[in-house]
Amino acid sequence: MADQPENFSEWNEKHLRFAIEAAGVALWAWNVDTDHLRLDQRAYEMWGVPPSKDVTFEDLSSHIHPADRDRVRAAFNASRAIIGSYEIDFRILVGDEVRWVSARGQGDDANLIDRNTFGIFIDVSGRKQVEEGNELLAGEMSHRVKNLLAIASALTTITSKSSESAEDMARQLVNRLTALGRAHDLVRPLPGHAKTDALLGDLLSVLLAPYDDLGAFSGRIRVSVPRMGVGEASATTLAMIVHELATNSLKYGALSSDAGTLDVSSSTGHDSEDVVVVWTERGGPPITEPTGPGGFGSKLINRAMSAQLGGTISCDWSPDGVIVTLRMKRKRLEIQS
Repeated sequence: MADQPENFSEWNEKHLRFAIEAAGVALWAWNVDTDHLRLDQRAYEMWGVPPSKDVTFEDLSSHIHPADRDRVRAAFNASRAIIGSYEIDFRILVGDEVRWVSARGQGDDANLIDRNTFGIFIDVSGRKQVEEGNELLAGEMSHRVKNLLAIASALTTITSKSSESAEDMARQLVNRLTALGRAHDLVRPLPGHAKTDALLGDLLSVLLAPYDDLGAFSGRIRVSVPRMGVGEASATTLAMIVHELATNSLKYGALSSDAGTLDVSSSTGHDSEDVVVVWTERGGPPITEPTGPGGFGSKLINRAMSAQLGGTISCDWSPDGVIVTLRMKRKRLEIQS
């Protein structure tokens, strides 16, 4: 090209302007004595202020986010004593929009030209959004790991107290952790898809599927509940509760018998504040109401129902089979962690 400069010394103002515009850079000059700023057109647009020759640092400061304002003023004043370049990121308010701006310049009063120091503004909103997203993801991952470790620790303690041998403990613990994993899979978002709730019926069916697949039990478990969402935190709690109930049924109740059946149902209306799920066992061996305070498993599910689901659990020890009623707050059931 005929007008292309061969080296940097031949670059003129037009070439430099093309480069600045391509980089999305806005120019500023700050008079350290009068506090007045000179801005180019892109800078005015970036800050959302009308072009004016009488813009002061304080004028622009009114557009800086209140949480960053004092920090930015202190940084600009301190920049006069800095030898070399400096950079500071801060938020500005343009109408209802929050933008992230990076101000970069050269410090040291010895390099002032006509008492002016010079620098650039760059809109870094996109980069900041990515950084904030990464921080949020890291915080959420940390939160989930801590929760999983706490749950695993509690289940290990409970299982150790109710097991008769090391092999029995290993089997029970694996079953409990697997149940939690299946519940988590239902509420884990797929890549590229928004996070969604699990459906209560799907959750119960998946949690009970291993017991329904044990040979003689095939087809003997029925789940019939209204269509409603279950948040991730509630899904984890329900997984523990359902596993405890199913384990007890397999040991002592309907699922211990070839003729036993389990019916999990709910007639809760869509407008009801409470969700009631009824667990009904039939066809198992005769049962009697247990005495004493109950084992660790029963304490676990009672505590989970109360603290996490705002509900209660009650048992009717009918001679034909136990009937367990789970009553939960709909808002607690649907809430995400």
